[in-house]
Amino acid sequence: MLRACWAISIVIFCLSARAERAGADAIIVTKAMTATTGAEFFVTEDAVRAELEIGVPDVPAFASLMPDELYEKLGGDPTPHATRLRRFLREDFVIRADGTPLPGRVTSLTVRPRIQRDEITGEPLPIQPEEAELVVYVEFEWPLTRRPQALTIGSPTREGTTAVAANIGFVLYHMGLPVTDFRYLGARETVNLDWDDPWYSRFENRNLRRQYDAPIMAFLYVDPFEVRKEIIVRPKDLQQWADLGLDGRDTIRAEDQAELKQRVADFLSEHNRVLIDGKEVEGALDRIHFVRRTLRTTTVVDPPEDLDVLSATLGVIFIYPIAELPQEVTMEWELFSERIPEVRAWATDEAGGLPFTLSAEWPVLKWENFLKNPSGRELAAVAPPPDPPRLPIPLLSALCGLLMLGALRRALGSETASRARTLVLAGVLAVAMIALLPFARFTVPIPFAGPAEVAEADAEAVVGALLRNVYRAFDYRDEGAIYDVLERSAKGELLTQFYLETQRALVLRKQGGARVKVQEVEMVETDTTNLGGEVGFVSRCTWVVTGSVGHWGHIHQRQNRYVAQLTVKPVEGVWRITGLELLDEQRI
Repeated sequence: MLRACWAISIVIFCLSARAERAGADAIIVTKAMTATTGAEFFVTEDAVRAELEIGVPDVPAFASLMPDELYEKLGGDPTPHATRLRRFLREDFVIRADGTPLPGRVTSLTVRPRIQRDEITGEPLPIQPEEAELVVYVEFEWPLTRRPQALTIGSPTREGTTAVAANIGFVLYHMGLPVTDFRYLGARETVNLDWDDPWYSRFENRNLRRQYDAPIMAFLYVDPFEVRKEIIVRPKDLQQWADLGLDGRDTIRAEDQAELKQRVADFLSEHNRVLIDGKEVEGALDRIHFVRRTLRTTTVVDPPEDLDVLSATLGVIFIYPIAELPQEVTMEWELFSERIPEVRAWATDEAGGLPFTLSAEWPVLKWENFLKNPSGRELAAVAPPPDPPRLPIPLLSALCGLLMLGALRRALGSETASRARTLVLAGVLAVAMIALLPFARFTVPIPFAGPAEVAEADAEAVVGALLRNVYRAFDYRDEGAIYDVLERSAKGELLTQFYLETQRALVLRKQGGARVKVQEVEMVETDTTNLGGEVGFVSRCTWVVTGSVGHWGHIHQRQNRYVAQLTVKPVEGVWRITGLELLDEQRI
């Protein structure tokens, strides 16, 4: 310990020059995980432990921990280190159990690089930088002889005030469960401990409560093609209504999870009924997964692994196919208890989500159709292929022309007296031939003429419409309906290729198979070459697909860029993609 103290003293002095220039910036932060000092508190049945990373600007607030030489340079009196440390833990950095100060001790004191954390969640980054700011790392311990109902954390304050003397970002875990997200620690903060189920441990300061502290959350999504009922729930909380076999267990083993998920799905399928335009509808289980939730996202636990009963959380999704956008959808929530008097819920459509708080007095989650221009099922219009080159022939004009030629021939061989009348007839026929040109026309193929060519702009419009319809097909759930719509854009074996490639691109595997809804297909560039001996063209295309999927309370955005060579030909009188070679695919 003494050697560590001297090491700290040397490092602090070496850093002091830099700290004087940057110290103010280190304190002016907006996110607790980037505070000058980071602290993690761990509450178990036998002790309270704390790990602190003390940045240089906060060293004066923790001066009593420092070696004698540094302590005196910081303005302290010549008090022995052991005496200063006891006083610090009794008066400055104090943990009280039900109001009584706990005896504490320092178990480790050293210098190390600061752990870099995610700027949103506060979790340590998987890859730490090689060179990071050096901090004073301290471990504390306060033994417990019993389970307290409440703990109060007292942090160092400025002399003569109640203002905190250090900029501390912290998180507290009770029996391994986080009671708060990374937040700023005040001068005095009290946490009420639930030893039967630490999920319900809460700080009295509501600003310190974690974002995802609800044991059950419900979501209602209304899309043009389906209604989804989504529930996030801890199996431990469902245990009070259905026997899931969790009593007396600390762990949900991976091999037991399939059976547990089936029990949960069966139970939830019989509760919280959904009505669409006043009529109760039967839903189908779409997905059920164990999930992990952070401030950034919700991800599926895959592959399965053993999970702690206290923190294990399930995401359950039921779907209700619809033929058209309804006017009203309701979900009647039934599961309330003394521990769960309220349930947080959201009703969401393409315009956004509306939060609700459900209770026994107000158990209905209701969505009403206020959309003025909702998305529909319409497919993009595809221009027809060009007609082959044909020669127009005006039938009546041609007949008049033949009669006129016959009249002229007769006039040349007739006597002078009748020649004038024949010439007049030929003139009348000539006038008729000209007048009848727009009428009774028919066309015939032009011999030896090549196939009609497609202009670049027309080809881009055709390809864009066909691709939009490919993605529109995946708005449907039923595989048959998907193929029916795909068949309007592609033919033959290419149907299966389109189905598999597009399915792969739109499905979020880390989200348990959630499918992205495509919002926009933007054609970036096309380079078209007409086919030589037949109608059609080959187009090297670049396009960007933008989509999103909302579930489990998160909106996932996705944008992909594709480069491909498409062959487009008329099939049964309409344009269809007959060849595809994917050249490049990038997530952007």
